[in-house]
Amino acid sequence: MTETDAAPVRLTAGDPAPEFTLPDAQGNQVSLSDYRGRRVIVYCYPAALTPGCTTQAVDFTAAAGELAEAGLDIVGISPDPVEKLLRFVDKEQLAITLVSDPDKQVMKAYGAYGTKKLYGKEVVGVIRSTFVIDAEGRVEKASYNVKATGHVAKLRRDLGLD
Repeated sequence: MTETDAAPVRLTAGDPAPEFTLPDAQGNQVSLSDYRGRRVIVYCYPAALTPGCTTQAVDFTAAAGELAEAGLDIVGISPDPVEKLLRFVDKEQLAITLVSDPDKQVMKAYGAYGTKKLYGKEVVGVIRSTFVIDAEGRVEKASYNVKATGHVAKLRRDLGLD
């Protein structure tokens, strides 16, 4: 483990959200700045087509309409290649934007990649995290080490949508 992996940065409310431009499942470039004027949920997840990540993506898709009505868009970030994201979107009929961060630079900037506990062991990997970014590009809410199951429902409650 290197020092850069050891202690990821942690974003808090009021911090400027790290800017990014990454390819989506169709290969189109998606930038955080594309969402200026609207709030956006940016969530980081370890791997497409795995049980927990599928649960989370399906839950976000189910809530996407209600979240959009409340002025919130959704962008999921993983280290998966674009081709795998496309398979994930097609297989699960996902109606959310998923982008590829293979070098993990964006996830590191968000503090969503680094040392974490997995089955009682310390490992370096993607830390399942969710960020609500306001219309000006500042972090409104940052949640680290979130659970895949039930997270979207909790987020909806936290945002006053339930």
